Amino acid sequence: MSNERGLTVALVKGGRSSERDISLKTSEQCGLALRLSGYKVIEIEADMHLISNLKSVKPDVIFNGLHGRWGEDGVVQGCFEWLEIPYTHSGVLASALAMNKEKAREVFQRNGLPVARGFLLESERLHNGHPMSFPYVIKPVNEGSSVGVSIILNENENLLAIRESLPKIVLVEEFIPGRELTVTIMDNKPLGLTEIISPAWYDYKAKYQFGGSRHLLPAPVPDEIRDACYSYASKAHSALGCRGVTRIDFRWNDRKKVEGIVILELNTQPGMTETSLVPEQAKVFGISFQNLCRWMIEDASCLR
Repeated sequence: MSNERGLTVALVKGGRSSERDISLKTSEQCGLALRLSGYKVIEIEADMHLISNLKSVKPDVIFNGLHGRWGEDGVVQGCFEWLEIPYTHSGVLASALAMNKEKAREVFQRNGLPVARGFLLESERLHNGHPMSFPYVIKPVNEGSSVGVSIILNENENLLAIRESLPKIVLVEEFIPGRELTVTIMDNKPLGLTEIISPAWYDYKAKYQFGGSRHLLPAPVPDEIRDACYSYASKAHSALGCRGVTRIDFRWNDRKKVEGIVILELNTQPGMTETSLVPEQAKVFGISFQNLCRWMIEDASCLR
């Protein structure tokens, strides 16, 4: 996209995923930043009238402010491609792969990237008992923001109660003890490494409530760990064919040094709220929130 001011930006927000509230918060802040940069911003709800509303507005570019299913799994990206309107973040295939945790794991493994031991399981089979030795994690295959994630520490966990809230197919992974780390990739380069400190683990509450977690930036880790995370994040971004800004989350068992680093997931549309990690890393890198949003518009395109 040209960096010419005065472009009309359709800010697509809301949607019907479990992360709707986060999308609205992201869109509120990004909309303000884009208006301050001189863009004409028209906010459009991601509902059944999305395509007709986009045709009516005829924007120069779409800022995809959605999170979760239908918004970052390739579905809405296909609509943008069909309309031939340049849009932000990753394209159809990269979005679909990243949102499907098992498919992303397969791509990472084929590219020599470290992932936790795991497998797909029909959730009804949890009635038969624990599918893996303790501790382990049960998570939906295609949700973000830690929605529906359960950590099973011992026999006292009520698998039947957990089963009631799970989709038909889940991903079961070994639990990696240690520290939570994350890297932002922007313009195919790492911005920084953050360590996330939270009371238990980095769940939905820790991600989005003020005081839910502390972020140490730069992360207090050895240079070899930082460099390894940067390398893994860049390779993961490239392996899935991502574009724009992504965030790659890790667990690090510091007792095992570099061998203790494991990729948890790649987020093609990371949060852009007051508590979000990407704007923090960009700021330390010398990029203001306003300039971060403007770069996303300038980077937008079709055929991503």
